[in-house]
This record gives sequence, structure tokens and C-alpha cells, in this order.
Amino acid sequence: MAQAMKIAIVDDEQDMRQSISQWLALSGYDTETFSSAEDALKVLGPEYPGIVISDIKMPGMDGIQLLKKLMGADSTLPVIMITGHGDVPMAVEAMRVGAFDFLEKPFNPDRMSELAKRASNARRLTLDNRALRRELSGGTQIMNKLIGASPVMERLREDILDLGQADGHVLIDGETGTGKTLVAHALHAVGSRAGKKFVLVSCAALEEDALSKRLFGPMMPEDTQLPAIEEARGGTLVLEDVEALSDTLQARLLSVMNEQGTPAETRIVAISNLQEAGKTSEDVLRPDLFYRLAALRITMPPLRQRGEDILTLFTRLSEQFAEEYGCDSPQVSAQEAAQLLQAPWPGNVRQLINIAERAVLQSRRGSGTIASLLMSDHEEMQPVMTTEGKPLKEYVEAFERMLIDNTMRRHKGSIASVMEELCLPRRTLNEKMAKYGLQRSDYL
Repeated sequence: MAQAMKIAIVDDEQDMRQSISQWLALSGYDTETFSSAEDALKVLGPEYPGIVISDIKMPGMDGIQLLKKLMGADSTLPVIMITGHGDVPMAVEAMRVGAFDFLEKPFNPDRMSELAKRASNARRLTLDNRALRRELSGGTQIMNKLIGASPVMERLREDILDLGQADGHVLIDGETGTGKTLVAHALHAVGSRAGKKFVLVSCAALEEDALSKRLFGPMMPEDTQLPAIEEARGGTLVLEDVEALSDTLQARLLSVMNEQGTPAETRIVAISNLQEAGKTSEDVLRPDLFYRLAALRITMPPLRQRGEDILTLFTRLSEQFAEEYGCDSPQVSAQEAAQLLQAPWPGNVRQLINIAERAVLQSRRGSGTIASLLMSDHEEMQPVMTTEGKPLKEYVEAFERMLIDNTMRRHKGSIASVMEELCLPRRTLNEKMAKYGLQRSDYL
């Protein structure tokens, strides 16, 4: 049985507090009372496991001021306001600020119980969703591979959690090397189909006849593999390079999707890898198929838009390759950090992986620079500078964060060792770690 929701009752009149509390307690709620808004704010916060019922007119901080503070901390917290008889402007103001609903004195206790029930159900759903999102984002190994604290990566993880819980087909597009297939895996891993089949087919790797057979059959008696659409039944079918499907196969795929109805028996995740200038998946897919797939859509951010994520990724990758090759990872200078941040990265994360591995091999030999790797990687990489400059402060802060992060990692969270190596007093180190969102517990 679900735990009873709490109800915080805020009213400066003791008789009113006790009356509301007793009535709601009889209805099965766990109540707590406060004689002032100031006292209530000491307890009420974003994770409060319940709802609030508050009078509007109170000495000191009134109900509207309390409501504004509560909405600022958690706009989803249901707050039911109690207004005086005929005090319409107050009620309107409360609803405008974000109140769940209001009760007009003298109120019907049954009406209060009904409002409390609706508000509690809404609160329980909000808290359950938050818990689920924390579990998914914190506990899924694939989600943890989506490294980065940039706004675009935060949005990407949110999109994956949202679309993973949905059940429609998905289109993933974006530049080459941005990690579209990894996102397809993540969508499957955080959704209700996580325990079911995940089947991936590269549409560009097969000739049309072979692709038709692989996707839809019929299979020959000697074949041991089911058609992909059957193999993935109940799970997820990922179609890489979906734009390589011929008009005939597009029509057949659409027909299969239409036959499945809603919710889809097999979820289709289509990945578009268009690289031609000026071309999009909408240009090459038949409109009815495109709109079926693009109802839920994720466009991958290019690496050049991810700011200091570039340094975080380079550090993690170089550490992995250094461990693999049995050597130390290369130390990145301030100038090299700026060069990594300024590079246009036409190959995105895939290119960064290549650069990180070559940097480790270079460092092991004791020769070469990151700049030389960037310049030699592709002709289009010259010059190293991107067309979009950044303030010097951004480069300095990105390098500083990387330096503290690397040093904390190397010393396994030993504050004393980090202070000694970086010649920083304890207070300064604490301030910089707080500024950059670094926590000692992550390195222990």
C-alpha cells in the first residue's frame, strides 16, 4: 500500500489549523501544522512528500508571499489556498502565481477532502516520475556514457528520458560521428522495452534484395536468423542510414508500421546519416514515412557546440587509451586546451576519439603535439581556429576546471595532495570546485 501523503497546514489561527488537521487525518492523511509561513518554509522544499494548504491572510509573511517562495523552489508542489468569503481578487492572484486551487471560507470539508485527494495524486505522480528519472539517469550504464555537462548534453539526456518512456517511433539525425547509435541504445535501455530484443540493421551495408530479405523476409529454410522486423518483435529495431532505403522498401516499411497500430508492437528507431550539403532526411524520405518517424525526433549536437565537454571527453578518452597501452596519459597545456576548444571538429566525437588515441601514442614516444594532430587530421581542419571566437575567460575557466578535475582524479580525491600540487589554499580550492560543479565524493 502506498504511504500516506503528507499535508502541511499553514494558518495563524490555532482552531482552524486543528480543525483542518483532524478532518484530513480522519481521511487517512499524515498532517503537520505551522502557525506561520516562516515556520513552514523551514520544512517545505522541492522534495516535500506531500501538499500544502495555507491561509492567505496571515501576519508577517502572508499566503501569497509563501506561495511565491514555494513556487520558486518547486513549481510542481500543489498548494491549496484558503481565501476569505467573496475575496475574488486574492483567489485570482493565487491562481496566477501557481496555486493548485483555492477554498473559500466557510468551506465544505468534503470539498477540501476532494481537493486534497486530487492534489495528493498529482504530487505522488510528480515524485514518482522524479524518482524514475533519477534511477534511469544515474543507474543506466549507457546513459553514463553520454558524458558532458554542457546545456545541449543536459537537454539530450532529458530528451532521451522523455522519449524512452514514450512508445512511438523515433528519428535520430545529426552530423556524422556525434553518437547517434549510442543514443538509440540509450532510448531502448531507459524504456519499457529494455528487457526485450534490440536489433540493429545498417541499411547502407546491403544491396536492395539482401536488405529486403533481412528486414522483411521471406527467409530460406537454411536461414537461422529471423527477418529483423520479426526478430525485434516487442522490442526495438534500429535502422542505421535509413535514407539508403529505396522507395519500394520505404513503402514496405511504412506498411508494416501501419499494420502494427498504436502502441507499436516493434518500435522503429531510424538513424539518418546524411552528409550531403543542404540535404536532410525530409528531402530523401517519402513524406508519409518521414512524418511517422519524425513525430519523436532527436537531433544530435555537434561537438563544436559542447564547449568544455571537449576537454572532459579528451581527458576520459586519453586515460582509457593510456591504460590500454600501459603508459601515462598526456598532460594538456593551457595552449593545447584552447586549441582543442577552438577546433571545428567536422568528425565530431569519433574524430576526438581518434585524436585522443594518437595523442597517447605520441606521448608514449615522447614526441609530437596535439596541435600537430589537429592540423594533420584533415585538410579541412586548417586553420585550427573555428570561425566562432570565444572570450578568453571561457578558455581559462575550461582549462582550470580540466586541471582540477585531472588532479583530483589522479590523487583519488585527496584534497591535501591536490592543494600541494596546484599550490592552492583550501578555501580557494573549495570555491573553485563549487564553481565548476566538482565533488570530492566522485573521485574517492
